[in-house]
Parts: sequence; structure tokens; C-alpha cells
Amino acid sequence: MSQAGRVIVYGGRGALGSKCISALKAKNFWVGSIDLNENSEADLNIVLEKDSDLMQQETTVLESIKNALSGAKLDAVICVAGGWAGGNASKDLIKNSDLMWRQSVWSSLISASIAAQHLKDGGVVTLTGAKAALEGTPGMIGYGMAKSAVHHLTKSLAGPKSGLPENSLVVAILPITLDTPMNRKWMPKADFTTWTPLEFIAELFLEWITGKNRPESGSLLQLVTKNSNTDVVPVHKY
Repeated sequence: MSQAGRVIVYGGRGALGSKCISALKAKNFWVGSIDLNENSEADLNIVLEKDSDLMQQETTVLESIKNALSGAKLDAVICVAGGWAGGNASKDLIKNSDLMWRQSVWSSLISASIAAQHLKDGGVVTLTGAKAALEGTPGMIGYGMAKSAVHHLTKSLAGPKSGLPENSLVVAILPITLDTPMNRKWMPKADFTTWTPLEFIAELFLEWITGKNRPESGSLLQLVTKNSNTDVVPVHKY
């Protein structure tokens, strides 16, 4: 059976990234994973050094993808790397802001760089923002700043002369809480019916990659889950 296409998943070892890779492999896509550790399902693993700087990471990633693709193009770049850390102006502001910037903004920037060089015309770039970052986040300042930067990057990449291939679709998902094993561990008494299933997001990405139900490029898409049903709600004012 021939391959359905080629996709890079940034954050491919995390809970959401692993779910995306499994869903893509089930549909016969070639999948590359970028993370701090390998994903055994991926066809290509790019393992980054935790302490390397942004330019070193970009060089490692772009060289590895160029060698693996041998001139072929990607159908999508899915960036689901990230994390969460709290902190206000009097507690852990600099430490956690630095961590959040590395996890969310660096990964999104390198994803944009991958897309500029290797995405096909009409390909898909998905980034991961946060609904909370649409407003002030006084108890998690670094997190809010980083996710807000991802929202801005999404809008910029979707505009004319952004450097991406023609007719690219660039969107950001803005989850509230994802239903991951780690979240269940740390919040065991929460209402899980308001958490967004990872399977829903993986299927959403698959739809867009295969040309179905595509939103407008530049969209910031809130994922709002109630009673275990998830709605995709675009942000109309940004």
C-alpha cells in the first residue's frame, strides 16, 4: 500500500503527540517525530538535546528532515509540544517564563521553519495555543505570554508574504484542559466530562490534512468540551 502522505509531529512523545502519530500511522502516513525522546511508532525520530539553544535545535531538525525526505514534501507540520507552569511576578517568574518560552515558542518557530522549507502547497500547519491566554493570566504569567506569542505567530504565518508555501492552512488549537493521564493524575477530582479527548484532536488534524472541513487560515480555535462533547469555537476578536 502506498503512503497516504508525510507529516512531522513536533512533541511526538507527549500524550497528544503520541495519539496523533498513532492516528496518522493507522491511515498509512509516514510520520516524523521531534521530541526529547523517541517515539517507537514514528518512521523518523529527531531527538533534541534539552540544553541546546534555538539555532542549534533548528539546524538539527532541518538537516534531519532534509535527509529523510530526499526532496519530497510534507502534507502537514503538527506542533503539539508544550507544557504548563504557574508563577506570578513574585514567584518563579523568570525561571518558568524561560521554560514556557522554550517549550511553546521555540517549538512553534521551528515548526514554521520546517513548513517554509518542506511543506507542500496547500499543506497544513497546526500550532498549540491556549484559551486562557486570550486574557490576562496573573497566576501563570510565563505560560500566558508564551501561548499568546503562539497566537500571534499563527496570525502572522497566515498572512501574505509570511514565507510559507501557497495556500497553506495555518491554525492554532486553543484547548482548555486535555484529557491526558498526567492531568488525571494531578487533578483526580476534576470533572473529566469537561476535558477534551486526545482522539478528538487527532481526528480533527486528520480531517484538515485530507482536505475536509478546513477552517479559515489564521484561525484560533477554542476547544470547548461539555458533557464529553467538544465544540470547535473560533475566536472572532483577537
